Order: sequence, then structure tokens, then C-alpha cells
Amino acid sequence: METQGGITVQRALELPGLRSGLPEVVAGADRLTRTVRWVHAGEVPNIASLLKGGELLLTTGLGLGTRPAEQRAFVRRLADRGIAALVVELGPRFTRLPAAIVEAARTAGLPLIQLHREVPFVAVTEEVHTEIVNGHYALLQRAEEVYRRCTQALLEGGGIPQVLRILADFTANPVFLETADGQLLYAADTESGPVAADPLQVWEGLRGQRAAREAGPPVGAVLVDVPGGGHGAGSVRARLVLLAVSGPLLPVHRMAAERAAGVLAVVLMQARQEDELAARGRGDFLTDLAEGRIVAEDAPAQAKVLGFRPGDGPLLPVVMRLAPELSPSGNWALLARAVLEELSSVGVPVLLGVRPVEGRVPLLVGLRSDSERTAVADRVAAALRAGLERAGLERAGAHPPVVVVGVGGGWAAASAGLRHAAETAAAAQGLPDRPWYDARRLDIDLLLWRLRDHPDLAAFVDRAVGPLLDHDRTSRPPLLPTLQTFLAHAGRKAETARELHLNRQTLYNRLARISELLGTDLDDPQTVLALSLALRARRHTL
Repeated sequence: METQGGITVQRALELPGLRSGLPEVVAGADRLTRTVRWVHAGEVPNIASLLKGGELLLTTGLGLGTRPAEQRAFVRRLADRGIAALVVELGPRFTRLPAAIVEAARTAGLPLIQLHREVPFVAVTEEVHTEIVNGHYALLQRAEEVYRRCTQALLEGGGIPQVLRILADFTANPVFLETADGQLLYAADTESGPVAADPLQVWEGLRGQRAAREAGPPVGAVLVDVPGGGHGAGSVRARLVLLAVSGPLLPVHRMAAERAAGVLAVVLMQARQEDELAARGRGDFLTDLAEGRIVAEDAPAQAKVLGFRPGDGPLLPVVMRLAPELSPSGNWALLARAVLEELSSVGVPVLLGVRPVEGRVPLLVGLRSDSERTAVADRVAAALRAGLERAGLERAGAHPPVVVVGVGGGWAAASAGLRHAAETAAAAQGLPDRPWYDARRLDIDLLLWRLRDHPDLAAFVDRAVGPLLDHDRTSRPPLLPTLQTFLAHAGRKAETARELHLNRQTLYNRLARISELLGTDLDDPQTVLALSLALRARRHTL
């Protein structure tokens, strides 16, 4: 009855209207479980072109033709259209069905019924349609019952696993919740306890590979989008996947899944809001700690409430700062969740918060000893960047994020270390990209950054390298890259020439021209120091 949302041919024949016509099945008796989607009555030869499939066609046979070839063609066209059954009322046109019609129906596998008594087709149509509508209503009631149970489970404190379990029990098949890009989030089966191995193996086989998903959903599966409330990529927050493992999936199962998707959308939206509020709360705590609004003596108890329970080892402050062109309205809850999942493999306690307005992610990491600072910093920096990518907070052409690692210590040192790392992360923007920067090695950049609005700093840059910048605006080749590379290699000319792919004489000529423009001696250590500071300060005065 439920295979296509109608009633079967057999059920239609049992209703009073057709039963009063003394129906006789003369072909396709084994196909009476076909679904009747609609009833249509007609007497025209080309009636097949008016049908869509699934109809129970009522006729007195006036349009079937008089020649066997016409009659066979008429039946074949109906079969090709996929109608549920052909019902012919015997009477003036046919006292019994011609052999050509019966043979054609048997060949096509089309149920063919002849009525020995006259029946009002209008009454049959009304009766069958009422049964179909009642059937749809019954399906809706069953789906609504699933919705009611899911809602009740949430009101009683349940979550996504409980909703999926209710749906799995109703469908008698495993149910999965995946991200919009196909990553598995939750799974539920009809059995109590963990998901059975076989359904997960089916998932891996049919949904695990990207190529298989691009080829289309698994046969017999039901996929229902969980709305995200946004537009474009944000219009789908997740996707429900019902796999036909233990039995077929019926229309009522899709109805139930669609209603469950609405419940899940609310749960996921609430979870995202709660996650973001929690992440912002941790960010506020770390910022208050950095700015001295929380004293070191009170910090451990407050951190414990937030779930951070480090051991007796040093606390390592870390700050990631996003490029200023990235919007602060991104999915920061997803970023926090993704980074924490990535950090789970680091194996150390981590307290992570977000500061969307500043585009900053502060962290405290509990170390066992100072000796593991570098190794842990490597893993934390990699987790931060991986989480940023998963959260979609990267954009083509944007500057890479800056990760700064401070010095380990107790809670008092962590306060100053977080503040120092946050300022250093701002000062480091524009430097060559590295997995992470050691805050101790950027003190000069931090000092220059703090002086960025002072007019003396801009004047110093102009005095030191202004003539060279004027030259590069009008002449080629530009000489500033040569000076930058020369200073980066501490005045070692052979290394400078190799990096610039220049022969030595060309390099010497360029250095001589730079000395001439600036009126300085590039072999003088004081000159080299002043030029190095000027170029580092220039990033903050542009």
C-alpha cells in the first residue's frame, strides 16, 4: 500500500464500487500489488499520452480499436506509461475481451480486469480517491507521531542521538546524520547500544568514498536535507541519510525523516549558538586574565568551571590571529569545535576561546614540562590551521593566520604571556608565513608596532629608505628586494646572490647603487642595523 503513497490494485478491486461490477482478472494476476496513484476514465485512442503512470484506467473499450494490431498497440502504450492496471467494462463494445488485448497485457505484465456488470465510473473514481487520501492521511499521522516522539525526547533532555534512534526504530533501518559535505556526525541503529558493525560497513562502502557520493545516493536510500536557515552554502546545515539495509524504505519513512529534519535543524542551531556562547565565554575569561581583570589566585578555580584542569606543569600561552580582511561574523562555533577536535590528538589539556571582534583565538595549553614546548607548539599550530580550514574561515587571497607561542609558566606568567602573545600576533602580521612564531624573537617588531602611530617612526623610515623607495617608483629593476634579501642574510653577499639568482658583479653593482642613493656604507654595522629597523618599521607605517 505504501510503496508509492497510494493503494494497491487488489485493494481497489475490493472496494464496493469495483466489486459490484464482478471484476475478473484476465492478465497480470501476479501484479495486483501495484500501487494505484490515481483513477482515470477515458475512451480515446491516444489516452496513453494523457497519463503519467500509476493510474487505474477505466474504459468501456471504445478507444481500443477494432483491429488486433491497434488493440495490441493500445495496450503496449499503456504499459509503457506505467499505469497500474487497465479495467474494461463489458457491454455494447465488448461482450468479452478480444484475445489480442489479453495476450498483449500478459506479454507486457499489465494487470487487465474485465467487469461483467456496469458500474458508475464516477462512483469508482470517488471511492478510490477517498481511499488514497485516507491512506495519505494515515501516513501523515504516523509521520506526525514520529515527530511528536522526537519533540518529546528533546523536551525530556535528549539530543540528536535520541532523535536518530527514534527514526531508526520507526524505519527498522540504520539512520545517519552527516555534514553537508558528507562527513559522518552521528549514527543510530534499531538495536540498543552502539551501531551494529554491518550498517557502518554499508556506510563506508556506499557513502565513504567521495567518488561514490558524486555518482549519486545508494540505491533505495532516502536523503533529507536539514535546513540551515541561510542562503547558498548555508541553506543546508546537515543531511539525514536512511539506508535500506534491513528492509525497503517507504514514503512514510521519508515523511518521518522530513519532520525529524525540522527538529534536528532546531537542535543544531541551538547547539551552534551554545557552542559559540561557550567559546566566547572562554575567550572572555582568557582576555580578562590577560588584561589583569582576573588575578592569578582566582584563575584556577574559574578555569576549572570552564573544564580546564591542567596538571602541575607550566601553562603555555598561544594566540592565533586571523587576517583583518576575514569577516568576524564567520562560524566561530564551528572553528572552536574543529580546533578542539584537532587538538584532541595533542594529548594535553587545552582551554580555547574565541574573540570574533578582534579576529583572535587565545589558548592556554597545559604542559608536563618546559622541554615539550616546541613539540606541543608544532602540534597546536597545525591543529589551529586545520580547524580554520574546516570552519571555512579561510579565503583565497587572504593573508595566512598568525600563530604566536609565548613562554610557559604559572598562572601569573600566563596572564602576561597571553597579553604579550596577543600583541605580538598583531605585530607579526605581514611577516613571512611560518607555522608559528616565538614571541621572544619578535620583541623588536612588537616595539615598532607599539610606535606605529608615532610620527617619529614614519619620519625615521623616510630618512632611512625614502630615496630608495622613490627610485623604485620610477626605475627598474627595483632595488628594495635586493636590500631586504641582503639584510635578511646579515650582509653575506654570496648567500644574497644565490637567493636572488644574480651573479656577483650584478649584485655588487646593485649594492653600490643602493649605497649611492641612501648615502650610506652597507659595510657599516650601524648602517645595517638602522636599515633593518627601518624596513621592519615600514610594515606598520604603510
